[in-house]
Amino acid sequence: MGAKKAEQTMQIAAAPEDCFTALTEYEEFPEWQRAVKSCEVVTRYEDGRAHHVAFQIDAKVKTVSYTLAYSYEEPHRITWDFVEGDVKDVDGELLLEGDGDSTLATYRVALDPGMWVPGPVKRMVEDQVMRGSLEDLKRRVEGG
Repeated sequence: MGAKKAEQTMQIAAAPEDCFTALTEYEEFPEWQRAVKSCEVVTRYEDGRAHHVAFQIDAKVKTVSYTLAYSYEEPHRITWDFVEGDVKDVDGELLLEGDGDSTLATYRVALDPGMWVPGPVKRMVEDQVMRGSLEDLKRRVEGG
């Protein structure tokens, strides 16, 4: 089948540090990330930062559960790799470029759902889940 790659970009009127902080407070995701039904930090690095994080995501077609392993380059990059779950593979990154009070946020993901997914469903997930995630981040850090 192979992984399908997707990318979404959005300008956010907040510092990269503010975006990074919001994106690493995983326990709060269900409060402000529309697609996240639940989120639990399973393991942490010695510095206290989340390492393995388990999610339940409303992917519009069905609820998908998976665990990701995170790595950080504060405050400009967060990457993740698939550990286990309902999909065959998923990895990605969030880049936070900028300084001062403006950030260009780029969300990249490579997903292999392990089954055939029709093009319209794939586009709906990219649009609603990925863009929705960036829109939710924008609202969260801009105070909207």
